[in-house]
Amino acid sequence: MKISTKGRYALWLMLDLAEHAGEGAVSVKSISQRKAISEKYLEQIIKSLVEAKLVDSKRGKQGGYSLTKAPEEYTVGEILRVTEGSLAPVSCLEDENACEYCGDCITMDIWQQVLEAINDVVDHITLASLVEKQKTKKCGRGIHPAATEENNF
Repeated sequence: MKISTKGRYALWLMLDLAEHAGEGAVSVKSISQRKAISEKYLEQIIKSLVEAKLVDSKRGKQGGYSLTKAPEEYTVGEILRVTEGSLAPVSCLEDENACEYCGDCITMDIWQQVLEAINDVVDHITLASLVEKQKTKKCGRGIHPAATEENNF
């Protein structure tokens, strides 16, 4: 399984909103500048986050975006599932009819364990914990890791 740019950027966008929670609405332009991500691409991503009710939008002069709940209430898994869909490593786990051998496949147990391990990790990391971790990292200056080709958390 590979998380797409859309999923990674959605996480960075949400992280930026968490860092600025309580400061009012945040513009896509300001996030774009801080994280070195295309403003147009962020606008596409934020639309899906608004539709999923993870982000609230406010129009007007003081407009922008904000989290709909506290940073500790969001998990990485919740955010990734909005942008990536299923985190299953094989389609058989999403749809038993995807493969004629699903019912008898000995490797299904492996894929199920991989999915459970992925879910266990991403569903136990909150935005609040990432904000705290980012404060101790160099990338905490607001520079998006893609700008330096380093994607370590």
